[in-house]
Amino acid sequence: MLSSLQGKSVLVTGATSGIGLGIAEVFARQGARVAISARHKDKVEAVAARLRDEGLAVIGLVADVADREQVGRLVGAVVEAQGGLDVLCCNAGVFPSAPLESMTDADWSLVLDTNAKGTFLCVQASLPHLRRAEYGRVILTSSITGPVTGFPGWAHYGASKAAQLGFMRTAAIELARDGITINAVLPGNILTEGLQGMGEDYLADMAASIPLKRLGRVEDIGNAALFFASKEAGYLTGQSLIVDGGQILPESLQALA
Repeated sequence: MLSSLQGKSVLVTGATSGIGLGIAEVFARQGARVAISARHKDKVEAVAARLRDEGLAVIGLVADVADREQVGRLVGAVVEAQGGLDVLCCNAGVFPSAPLESMTDADWSLVLDTNAKGTFLCVQASLPHLRRAEYGRVILTSSITGPVTGFPGWAHYGASKAAQLGFMRTAAIELARDGITINAVLPGNILTEGLQGMGEDYLADMAASIPLKRLGRVEDIGNAALFFASKEAGYLTGQSLIVDGGQILPESLQALA
């Protein structure tokens, strides 16, 4: 059994829907005090209010993780409201599709600034507070897309997710001197609002290509993040954990026949 995270201060970025919301709920249901952030005030406040109505210790804050000043204010607000910062979950990300031939500088910059630069800014701003924690933890939401697989239209997204892992490996060495660990979860196909919009036929086809024969749940990613945040995971740093139901394993669909 993992040590309790009761009362720990947690920040989850990009947490008003999908995987980020799933991570936030898993931590909050374990007794952590969770700050969720996103760019849109109305949605942040509505989601935080709903979770508080369920008896969870959640606050909502607004920030664009690609903006250094906003990130600084975000981390400061979390520390002020929750008395410190123990766990940082860098989950905020965007994934607009754009074919390589027609991808613009603006397309590239939007994705890399949010997904890769945003990770850097959040970790950097959190370091002074993570050093003061009993044990500081950083968990990145990367992806199988980029580090392991590819998908048409996501060259910028794949590059950003691979960049997170390159950042993580060196950051792990630098953070280790302060007892802070940094690790990454690499989700496969997770059943989120965006994926549900693809239609039932698409979901069925995707599930058929996964050895476990189902799409992942947001709680699957939340539980992986929870493990990385635990006291028991203190000897793990600079590591990536693929959570995909075995999706990347078959050479072809014939392997699943």
